[in-house]
Amino acid sequence: MSAKKIRVLIADDHAIIRQGLKQILSDTDDLEIAGEADGGVKALQMIRDNTYDVVLMDVSMPDRNGIDSLKLIKKESPRLPVLMLSMHPEEQYAIRALRAGAAGYLSKQGAPEQLVTAIRQVASGKKYVSAAVAEELANSIGEDLERPLHEKLSDREYQTLCMIASGKTLTQIAEELSLSVKTISVYRARLLEKMRLRNNAELTHYGLKHGLVE
Repeated sequence: MSAKKIRVLIADDHAIIRQGLKQILSDTDDLEIAGEADGGVKALQMIRDNTYDVVLMDVSMPDRNGIDSLKLIKKESPRLPVLMLSMHPEEQYAIRALRAGAAGYLSKQGAPEQLVTAIRQVASGKKYVSAAVAEELANSIGEDLERPLHEKLSDREYQTLCMIASGKTLTQIAEELSLSVKTISVYRARLLEKMRLRNNAELTHYGLKHGLVE
């Protein structure tokens, strides 16, 4: 009798990325693509209707970003491991994703065998982090008082900071996050206050100085 396969749900709004992930996983005997979702809302609905062993979820999705979706999934299915994938450098979102309940975090630039290893690891109940993220986690322990100001922002405020620093307008950010310009303005005002900065130019300078801009 063949061993039970690990059922994987892929949640990513880019069809080409989903196809690439399917190609990588189809070459393994113990992994099975059991579902595909093109956004966070669809992924949550599919998790309610079906059984999966691991969710592969993109951090940046148009209808509901991956961190928000992750929090909802952990609320409804706390035992379901979610492995976050991102084009962003690991240092930008990995710690936030892990704090929000992710079982692991992988850069999309990683090697295919790294992805397979990560899925197997989180399916067995363990966490998966790269050496770089492990080092960052170790450095963050007990450093709350000395943490950079951007680490004290909410997830939405942090996302707004990164996007402003990368040159996007409030309108572009609002469209990308499916929120109103007014809401993004509120996030901007809050993060400026928390970080004791005055304008977008200072935000951009801060983002570049701390490696938050790709």
